[in-house]
Amino acid sequence: MTDPTQDPRFLQDPYPTYAAMRSKCPVQPVPAGSGGRISYLVTGYAKAREALGDSRLSKDTSVFFAGKESQRRLHPAVAHTMLASDPPQHTRLRKLVTKAFTTGAVTELRPFIAQVTEELLDQWPAGEQFDFVAGLAVPLPVLVICELLGVPEGDRPDVQRWSAELFAAGRPEAVDAASHSMADYMTSLIAAKRLSPGSSLLDRLISARDGDERLSEEELVSLAVLLLVAGHETTTNFLGNAVLALLQHPAQLDRLRENPDGVPAVLDELLRFDSPVSTGTFRFTTEEITLGGTDIPADIPVLVSLGAANRDPERFPSPDVLDLDRDAAAHLSFGHGIHRCVGAPLARAEAEIALRAVLVRFPGARLAASPDQLEWRRTRLVRGLASLPVLA
Repeated sequence: MTDPTQDPRFLQDPYPTYAAMRSKCPVQPVPAGSGGRISYLVTGYAKAREALGDSRLSKDTSVFFAGKESQRRLHPAVAHTMLASDPPQHTRLRKLVTKAFTTGAVTELRPFIAQVTEELLDQWPAGEQFDFVAGLAVPLPVLVICELLGVPEGDRPDVQRWSAELFAAGRPEAVDAASHSMADYMTSLIAAKRLSPGSSLLDRLISARDGDERLSEEELVSLAVLLLVAGHETTTNFLGNAVLALLQHPAQLDRLRENPDGVPAVLDELLRFDSPVSTGTFRFTTEEITLGGTDIPADIPVLVSLGAANRDPERFPSPDVLDLDRDAAAHLSFGHGIHRCVGAPLARAEAEIALRAVLVRFPGARLAASPDQLEWRRTRLVRGLASLPVLA
């Protein structure tokens, strides 16, 4: 059995591979590492949505890996986050962080997001080439989530580097080392905030741990790490993918240039067209199940491809066409069900403000490299550009 997602062309454009797999069967086995192990990959929209809401697919990795040999040395705060838990633990933890990403809470952050966006774009002089990823897509969400959590400015470059290393596909030792660096840092930051409390989200989580809601110390560190990493990774990829899609579709881009206030209405289609999360995080069967006509034994990993589901023609006609008039609100880029991305409102606000600012300040921006020369991050979990050269 071969894994079609290992084709070198897959990172550049995974959608033909996904389409070929989906046409055969929306759920099928693929190799999972060495030793003849397999997992099942879901590529059809209906079955992806079904799998994301199926309680028989557990996300509690501590149960799955119990007793299994592993060469990995991920820090527990990274290996066992809220994402890797089931109710009732997941329900309790999610309740504590959801209030930080309500519409009202995000509205309060909008002036800061706008200020940071303008300051970053000030470094992109008209008529010069600019790496959109390094210059805006990476630093903007990092600075926003660090501001939300109360991470000191001097520590933010380290946080950004560790987060990038956590997604270094093919470099397990680097990933493991980054997980310890991030967790150790958050442990120290929590200790410092206990000595000198503030009003950040992290301070509020510390109060919850020390008050009636009783977060354990491990849960507190794990939540902090998760929010720090997940709070900007998705947005970074979303911004890069969205700008590339628009630059490759001049007619659609011109429409937005003429009406930058129309950006909020097209975010769902941009998310659908090239999902910033290619494959949902780890799930496994707690019993034998049948999904999409495929029988899956118990204790087997199931990977849900959000990117493939968003290009399913049975749900989105002409899925490979970027159509800014399309009603794409049902896309799965933020997931579905109880694990749907809690930070989605913040990601949308950051994308709206950043894209509008680029359209207004640099109406003549164009791609400064051919699409086949662009470098994509070497990971199947997220889909994002390593760089995006743009000429103002």
